[in-house]
Amino acid sequence: MPENDPLAQVTWRKSSYTGGSNGGGGDCVETATLPDGRVAFRDSKRPEGGVVLFGRAEMTSWLQDIKAG
Repeated sequence: MPENDPLAQVTWRKSSYTGGSNGGGGDCVETATLPDGRVAFRDSKRPEGGVVLFGRAEMTSWLQDIKAG
């Protein structure tokens, strides 16, 4: 990643559901909060792959939709 890439400086956190106890076998998503408030998601098995970015309003809306079913 280039030095000025905001993703190069973030701390990625792996889901607490990672591991064999939930049947996921370690397949997981990682998330990080960027300095500008956006939230990034990536596949923990392929961290070099693509990243999905959400702004705060988008993230709130997405979570509300998930909770609503």
